[in-house]
Formats: sequence, structure tokens, C-alpha cells
Amino acid sequence: MATQTLIEKELAELIVGALNLDADPQTIEPDAPLYLEGLGLDSIDLLELSVVISKKYGFQIKSDDPDIETIFSSLKDLGTTVTNRKTTG
Repeated sequence: MATQTLIEKELAELIVGALNLDADPQTIEPDAPLYLEGLGLDSIDLLELSVVISKKYGFQIKSDDPDIETIFSSLKDLGTTVTNRKTTG
């Protein structure tokens, strides 16, 4: 099991809490897919998560973002995006 970075831990807790998932945030593998396979999130989950991220970190992830597939491909990629784009927190 790969070790989560600080931002990955924070995001894993955010994902589990915001989406009311029956999962331990610490067990979300940084490189495992978030969408469909892996964690099993669907498009509605990603929309909800985008809203929560927007409120917490001060930037929007829009559905037409050219990097949308990369952003949500894994916890690691989501963490990189948040680190690079956040304006608050």
C-alpha cells in the first residue's frame, strides 16, 4: 500500500465525507482510479466533489476543463491539481 501525502490524506477524507462513502480514507490508494473502477465514483459524485473542492480550495473544476480526465484519474492527480490551483486554505 502506497503512503498518502498530506494533501492526498486531506482529499481522501474530503471525498469520503462529502460523498458519504462507506470507506476508510486511509485505504484509498493514491494511484488507484477514482472514477468508475477503483473507488467507483460516477459523474454525479465527481460533480458533487467539484463543488466541495471549489468551496474549500477556491477554484472551480468545470466539466469542460480540458484536463478533467486527468484531474479525477487518481487521488494523486487530484492532489497535484489542488496543490497547483488552490487559492485558499
